[in-house]
This record gives sequence, structure tokens and C-alpha cells, in this order.
Amino acid sequence: MTEEKNISEIDKKVVRALQGEFPLVAEPYKELAARCGISEKLFLERVEVLREEKKIRKMGAVLRHREIGFTSNVLVAWEVPMSRLDEIARKMAASPVVSHCYDRNTALGWSYNLYTMIHGHSREECERLAEELAAETGIKNRTMLYTKKEWKKTSMRYFCENEEGLA
Repeated sequence: MTEEKNISEIDKKVVRALQGEFPLVAEPYKELAARCGISEKLFLERVEVLREEKKIRKMGAVLRHREIGFTSNVLVAWEVPMSRLDEIARKMAASPVVSHCYDRNTALGWSYNLYTMIHGHSREECERLAEELAAETGIKNRTMLYTKKEWKKTSMRYFCENEEGLA
């Protein structure tokens, strides 16, 4: 069992506020802070502390790629020599065509250990982008797993004790 890191009730409120819809107003952090019942200054201080303590890793937009025309999505599983895994993973993760990049253990009959997600306007575009990644990295052995149906388009939510996501 892993040791649970302590997180204060204020920090839980901050996390709840950050994982919801971001307010499209002139002072969004002021509005998020008000939802938490704290000042904007304290809200931003708590965000920075949570980041420094590695309790939150990042904040970012979730792009609904289908709504803007990216209709072809492929998970590319790559076979990368273990001696080059970190190097290749860094290169692929830095590529603007890759939205996700992670490594996984191999299994009997499945030698792929690095996975990238590519979004395109067509299968042909995805194929071309994967081929460009292969050329840039020298990693040729891959399999392309195309999305058939999208089942979920929400992020994980933490510290939500009721349906509205408020405590």
C-alpha cells in the first residue's frame, strides 16, 4: 500500500475548481477563488504549492478533436529497443503531432513498448504522420490501432463527494 499524501480541505477545493470548466471571463482565477471561498492571491499560491509538491502535474485544455475536424485517430504501438526507450520517447513526446506518449511492458506475442496517439483529418494523414515519426527516430516496427468508437471524453475528477462535483 502506498503512503497517502496529506491534502488540506482548501487544496481539495482548489483541485475541484481547476478540474471543472474554466471560466471565460477577464479574471478567471478570481472567479475560481470565489467558488472556493478564498482570495485570488491565496488560490494562486495554493496552485503553485500543489505544483511544487507534485500533487498536481499540469493544467491544460482538453481539445474535443472531432469537433474541429480531426476525424481519424490512431494509437501507434512502437517496438523500441530498451536501450533507446527514453531517447525515443522524448523525441516522440516532443512532436507536435503526438497528443499522448507513454511506455508499457511487453507481453508474449506483443513486443510493442512505446505508444503514441496521433489525430488527423484522414487515415492517410495519420499514416503519413506515423511514417514521418518513424523516419525522424529510426524506429520502423509499429502497429496502427485506429479508433472505432470514442467511449469517454472526460478527465478524471478528484475529491468530488456529490454529483455536482462540490463538497
